[in-house]
Amino acid sequence: MTEMPNAEHDAAAWIRDCIGRYVASGENSLYPGGVHEPAWDEPLVGFSRGDDPLYQGFKDDIGPFYWTPPEIFAATFPDVQVKPDKLTVISWVLPQTEQTRRDNGREKAFSAERWARSRKYGEEFNVKLRDHVAGFLREAGHEAVAPMNAPLWRREKSARYGFASSWSERHTAYASGLGTFGLCDGLITPRGKAMRCGSVVARIAVPPSARPYTDHHAYCLFYFNGSCDKCIQRCPAGAITREGHDKEKCATYVHDVSAKSIRSRFGFDTSGCGLCQTGVPCEAKIPVPGRNG
Repeated sequence: MTEMPNAEHDAAAWIRDCIGRYVASGENSLYPGGVHEPAWDEPLVGFSRGDDPLYQGFKDDIGPFYWTPPEIFAATFPDVQVKPDKLTVISWVLPQTEQTRRDNGREKAFSAERWARSRKYGEEFNVKLRDHVAGFLREAGHEAVAPMNAPLWRREKSARYGFASSWSERHTAYASGLGTFGLCDGLITPRGKAMRCGSVVARIAVPPSARPYTDHHAYCLFYFNGSCDKCIQRCPAGAITREGHDKEKCATYVHDVSAKSIRSRFGFDTSGCGLCQTGVPCEAKIPVPGRNG
């Protein structure tokens, strides 16, 4: 039986330890069943409250299909009555390794093999991590659900933004103090934009993490002072301009062009690109002066 923490701050450390130990395990590998090479570096973990007004703001902005934390919790546990302020959203960032970033930063048109492996095998690990964290909490008596792994999760179409879904890991990380958005829509975190993220909603008391920003573009040099357009230059699909990110053009390239290249070069199926996340100033840090520590 998982030992329960005695206080809110102990709960935060307890959850961070759960995530950190699993990321340090052999499950985190670019080559499952082969030579072990971690897909991800040490994670960042943040927390936000289930009643944080940002979540309702996301729903209002993205579309009525978008879940707030109380909505996905209630859909998963219809017999559990809990106030939104008693829910905690646990969010994590899995940074790409230096070698993966270096490999992909040299590419001009398609993903490097390590990047493609992180997209396939690294994300398969992230799916397991979501279930692991939710199961760990449930074993200790805290109902928990990983929204992205929930059977009710769906891809959707936002009237304002186009491609969307029931839940966004990047928006959740933003709400949990882990980063802000860049020109290409990637999330710039203290470990940079070359990362993936995950989350769990749970009935547990954990203090929310500090959110050291109010502007959702605070860490992007383009929005800070107009000094950077590197992600525009790096995009092989021409999907990033000074007006932002064209999701449809990006998706067409990633799924129709890049995926074929990955299959032919590396012999496995996945989508991926990641060129706008590497070879850029925000690849592995927050580039805005005075914001990275």
